[in-house]
Amino acid sequence: MITAQLWNTNARESEFEVFKEFIMDIKQAENRIKELSEQLKYHNRKYYIEDSPEIEDYEYDSMMRELEDLEKKYPEFLREDSPTQNVGGAAMRLFTPVEHKVKMESLQDVFDFEELRSFCEKIDTGKTYFSVEPKIDGLSVSLEYMDGLFFRGSTRGDGVTGEDVTANLLQIKSIPKAIDFYGKLEVRGEVYMPRDSFLRLREKQELNGETIAKNPRNAAAGSLRQKNPKITGQRELDIFVFNVQYIEEKEFSSHIETLDFLKELGFSVIPGYKKCKSFGEVTEEIERIGSSRGNLPYDIDGAVIKADNLSYRRELGSTSKYPKWAVAFKYPPEEKETVLKDIEVAVGRTGALTPTAVFEPIMLAGTSVSRATLHNEDFIKSKEIGIGDTIVVRKAGDIIPEVLTVSRHCENSEVFKMPKYCPSCNSPVFREEGEAVIRCTNAECPAQMLRHLIHFTSRDAMDIEGLGPAVLEQLSDAGLIKDIADLYSLDYEKVAEMERAGEKSVENLKNAIEKSKSNDLSRLIFALGIRHIGEKAAKLLAERFSDIDAIFKASVEDFEAIDGFGHILAESAYEFFSLEQTKQMIKKLKDAGVNMTCTKEKGDYRFAGKTFVLTGTLPTLSRNQATEIIESFGGKTSSSVSAKTDYVLAGESAGSKLDKANKLGVTVISENDFLEMTK
Repeated sequence: MITAQLWNTNARESEFEVFKEFIMDIKQAENRIKELSEQLKYHNRKYYIEDSPEIEDYEYDSMMRELEDLEKKYPEFLREDSPTQNVGGAAMRLFTPVEHKVKMESLQDVFDFEELRSFCEKIDTGKTYFSVEPKIDGLSVSLEYMDGLFFRGSTRGDGVTGEDVTANLLQIKSIPKAIDFYGKLEVRGEVYMPRDSFLRLREKQELNGETIAKNPRNAAAGSLRQKNPKITGQRELDIFVFNVQYIEEKEFSSHIETLDFLKELGFSVIPGYKKCKSFGEVTEEIERIGSSRGNLPYDIDGAVIKADNLSYRRELGSTSKYPKWAVAFKYPPEEKETVLKDIEVAVGRTGALTPTAVFEPIMLAGTSVSRATLHNEDFIKSKEIGIGDTIVVRKAGDIIPEVLTVSRHCENSEVFKMPKYCPSCNSPVFREEGEAVIRCTNAECPAQMLRHLIHFTSRDAMDIEGLGPAVLEQLSDAGLIKDIADLYSLDYEKVAEMERAGEKSVENLKNAIEKSKSNDLSRLIFALGIRHIGEKAAKLLAERFSDIDAIFKASVEDFEAIDGFGHILAESAYEFFSLEQTKQMIKKLKDAGVNMTCTKEKGDYRFAGKTFVLTGTLPTLSRNQATEIIESFGGKTSSSVSAKTDYVLAGESAGSKLDKANKLGVTVISENDFLEMTK
């Protein structure tokens, strides 16, 4: 009896332990589902809305797959707002919302041929062929035509609501503005940035000291969402159309038939689409597309496999997020090991010291690679990278080589240390608090000079027409300019001997340089490229001190006393004007006849002490124009609403700033109210 009781007790304890483990597994699954959902929502926003992803596509896809698997195993934790149930994008408030007539669905991803086989086996090949085409890595858009004319274009957004970017799409030359089709037609395409255009953009961004685009997809998305269509036009975007979303009074039987029709109308249709009869033919085509990735002038991140018969597609239908008749085969990022031979440190045109890995050549995405950026000192330390180590390298977006990690340390390996002196001019280097970048302290460092020249001559600075980056590089290479002061003592006879330098262009250049001498002091201060000192701060400095000599005599406290100046701006201004090379540079400019005084007349300061916040789109004024008017009357603008804000100038599609103003009781004015105030 006692033995039986003991057995029952042990059995109950054993059952309880199993039950406890079961409960723990469920709780762990619930927590992991929540964690993955939050992470994916965050990365959706970074990728689709802010165009600044923080992880690679492959990492994102792995997280999404894990979430899908967990939700299948534990369906009680599946929520309607799960990233697995919704397209990741959303319409931005910057543009007018567009309700899509036909939902712009995303695709289910597969990562190997077994998963692909599972999809293909669900397709009845007695009813349809497969179509296979490259998956362009860009931004999905809808193009709408009425009676042959392009009248609206929009982004995918969340698949149901996108954003109206018609003005920007009109800048893309390959989009036909008129077609030979009467009635309504809506097509879907992928806007992308060709690789050559992407590399030119990165070079330009580096020259101007801007944030450098990470990959062509983000560059394309950011370019298409510009408020100013002219900027979009400068970015050399292109498009491939790959689907008929809606068409009036015309029937098609297959997807490939629609692509042939679109090609006849003059659309730039997705290249290399092919009809396949079996799973074997599909895999062959996927491998062929994959092997060509490195030689294409644009980025692809996979291949799309679709049921070709349109009536069969309607029979299969869709889930809440994906069509059941198509999948995207995603190519894994190619990674290879190699030995790190050296680390070279170069000085960029912003003074930033950038380490570059030099390694044994390897083949990646169809090309030979022997160099890759190491970003900064923190990156090297976190990966514990030393010369002689075996490293793992891949191409981010199949274009920019990057070091992923160290797979093996060599014997006596030491983590590489960044130099304490500039490799270009041997001046001391510094690292500002809160920044990862190490910079050269020398404003006249030769490595930085071209960037300084480009900024100095730009429209918002000294506005010297005819001195674009290409001309400045020519002058620098010819030894005619070594610093900004040399612009005012150019040997025009030697300039005339340069390639493509006609007599008229040299005369125009001479006049433009002469004209720039009379610019206001504020333009000169901004043109000097002082860290943290933008146009607004330059104007405040010029108006407060009136001439350059008074600025040289000012203390940090004097700078901090300026309304609108903080400690960082004050420190930056003081340090710059304390440098001996700055004093020598200003003397050369002064001797050349460049104006050193504030020419702004004392006038009407009705907005003195008043702070304005601008939000939304104004009917006739641009934000820059409104800002200039406010500042001309002594007021200032701020980017955020607070209790100290005096007025919120609100236009169409005003967002959260307007809501906050109403909540705080801040006075909200329209453009008409504002113009009345300026009479």
